[in-house]
Amino acid sequence: MKDADPFDFVVIGAGSAGCVLANRLTESGRYRVLLLEAGGKDRNPWIHIPLGYGKLFTNPKVNWLYTSEPEAASGNRRIAQPRGKVLGGSSSINGLVYIRGQREDYDDWRQLGNAGWGYEDVLPYFRKSEDQQRGADDYHGVGGPLTISDPSEPHPLCEAYIAAAEQCGYPRNPDFNGARQEGFGYVQVTLRNGLRSSTATGYLRPARRRKNLSVITRAHATRILFSGKSATGVEYLHRGQKRSVNARGEVILAGGSFNSPQLLQLSGLGPAALLQRFGISVIADMPEVGANLQDHYNGRLVYQSTEAFTLNDVVNNFGRGMIEALRFLFLRKGFLTMGASYAAGFLRTDPALSRPDIQAGLMLFSADKAGADLHRFSGFSMLVRLLRPESRGDVLIQSADPLHAPAVRPNYLASAKDREVLLAGMKAVRRIGDTPAMRRYIAREHEPGASCSNDADLLDYLRRRGGISYHPVSTCRMGNDAAAVVDERLRVHGVQGLRVVDASIMPMIVSGNTNAPTIMIAEKGADMILQDAARR
Repeated sequence: MKDADPFDFVVIGAGSAGCVLANRLTESGRYRVLLLEAGGKDRNPWIHIPLGYGKLFTNPKVNWLYTSEPEAASGNRRIAQPRGKVLGGSSSINGLVYIRGQREDYDDWRQLGNAGWGYEDVLPYFRKSEDQQRGADDYHGVGGPLTISDPSEPHPLCEAYIAAAEQCGYPRNPDFNGARQEGFGYVQVTLRNGLRSSTATGYLRPARRRKNLSVITRAHATRILFSGKSATGVEYLHRGQKRSVNARGEVILAGGSFNSPQLLQLSGLGPAALLQRFGISVIADMPEVGANLQDHYNGRLVYQSTEAFTLNDVVNNFGRGMIEALRFLFLRKGFLTMGASYAAGFLRTDPALSRPDIQAGLMLFSADKAGADLHRFSGFSMLVRLLRPESRGDVLIQSADPLHAPAVRPNYLASAKDREVLLAGMKAVRRIGDTPAMRRYIAREHEPGASCSNDADLLDYLRRRGGISYHPVSTCRMGNDAAAVVDERLRVHGVQGLRVVDASIMPMIVSGNTNAPTIMIAEKGADMILQDAARR
């Protein structure tokens, strides 16, 4: 490819959304598409072995390795903010859990003025993306690029966890993405034949056979090019050289909730005062580019098990580790096929609520923090996730240098309601751990420990030791109001020829994991892009 070659669409970012776009926009053969990815190819074998996400958490070859700024409400810590820097993006390094969120999440998006984004509008795109192991029904599809699978086998601790939830009055739920989300059960994951099903393997790999798709890896986008208020192309660094490419139709930004607002700001779209501080010419004063950052904050309950049947026991024993490796190699079963959560539940902290506000995940391992070595003892964790935080943060450039990471300021636990709901969730999940079904497997509560018993102690623990779900969204908020960044067709307000299609456009975070909704956004976004192109 030469710099002067014309493309109909230039897509920036080959992540969860960008790979979907590359596939759908080239399907007809009518349009030429260029896909730019700052990272490399997805050749690392740990990407494809499901449990490999633990090996990728701190790997700079596939991970941007962002961290948040220290904030008092979360213990003045720099909290790791991993993002995929590789073909497939975060779908290549995440914990594989497939959760869509609640029907009401999308209906709320529609009520905020985003026509066409209600649950009934987006459900066809979820179904379109899926190759559901259980088969097709009103909620699920088959034949799509993304394979959705059940865990390879049950586990006694998961069975006890689900039974314990029932003893606490919570229903059993075999499908969190079906008619209702509330309840407890096994978690489905993005696996195909025991290997990770990412957007790189499901969407991009078949699309790369098409002559109308070009993919450039190690291509770091530095600026969107404009002629007046119209986006005309992209400037990028490749092998140390500055290059540029033109787009006849549209430039489509799919960099994710950190990189998309960063590139918009570097290109002159963002808060005018911020851009002027760094000598960036203002194309459009857009105060909310980078604002409204939301993520799921978590508390953790860590237990020492009475039975040596956790991942800790496998990792810390050479013989058992070899057995698991052989089970994976020949049967595609066992711990190596495991997602971040094996079982989970969605519960209401107040019976008066109409829908769950806490997600409770069971992890068959334990460590001091994500990405750290597993404990030497037999251990497991119960994760308590705040589903709909009120706290809002931002992502802002710190320099005009595109290689300088943006400042990520999530503002976790700033809202009193967030603290109240998370505390209630911690107590609810602790009660699950104290049922007869679970007590037989618990030797002791390792963290926060029995001495952490009142609200003040629990809140202090959450500030000091709480974690996150790595679900950043909403920094390029969709809406029809003057402050929104994109409209309901994902076109950037105030300019021409530019869209954002990734998790950053969510008006509000969904009540669950964010990878499945991001893929849905890209499926729907691709349809709208093609519809608009046909009218031109």
